[in-house]
Amino acid sequence: MCHPPGSHPPDVPADLRRISGGAGGEDVIITSEDATRFRAHLAKADEGDRGVVIAPDVRGLHPFYEELAERFASAGVHAIAIDYFGRTAGTTHRGDDFEYREHVAKTKTTTIQADIASAIGHLRGATDARRIYVLGFCMGGRQAFFASAEHAELSGVVGFYGRLSTREGEEGTAPKDRAARMRAPVLGLFGGADPSIPASDVDQFAGALKVARVEHHVVTYPDAPHSFFDRTSAEHQESCEDAWRRALAFIKTGDVGARA
Repeated sequence: MCHPPGSHPPDVPADLRRISGGAGGEDVIITSEDATRFRAHLAKADEGDRGVVIAPDVRGLHPFYEELAERFASAGVHAIAIDYFGRTAGTTHRGDDFEYREHVAKTKTTTIQADIASAIGHLRGATDARRIYVLGFCMGGRQAFFASAEHAELSGVVGFYGRLSTREGEEGTAPKDRAARMRAPVLGLFGGADPSIPASDVDQFAGALKVARVEHHVVTYPDAPHSFFDRTSAEHQESCEDAWRRALAFIKTGDVGARA
């Protein structure tokens, strides 16, 4: 589990918020290129041309990510968080008892990326967003890295502790193997105390991006575990604040190494 029931995203730093709390959001149903309908949560900023597609962790469109989209909107970034399981679980709301593992096993990178493309189109049509980023967590962080190679129109991608290795029998290749195809700048945020993503994997990924001349910036928070931004944010407030500042600065300025 990447976060416990009832958890909330860490607060946007006060000096970066346009409004207190989170902006209001709404559920939308989007149709992917294969005619699959999937649920998403759209939150509009009060103004601006920056937008972000949020790729959640293994639980799909959990309320945590609905609230996260609203927090991005409160900071001046149009946001849409997507669900992965429209093909197998439909478009209904699901609680903490949702058995997500069987649905994760049925996902494919190709269809997730197709859904991301449809979400990009919806965000463009529903808001003033024209400079769009993909930002993901855990499973979604990996998909955010893949998005750099799949969507030429992206302004950048942000991956929070996206797994960098490929497991035996797993579809596709590792993010480093797709570096030659990547075009959008890459911001990677990792936990130094995350055994599932060792420093050697991070170094190999950064090295592949450098060889491919992909603009990138990688940050490792030494004492932070996997899912520090969601599952243990209360214990890692300093890392979470820094991650907010880096992600928002990148999205707002286009500078992958910026910090607000």
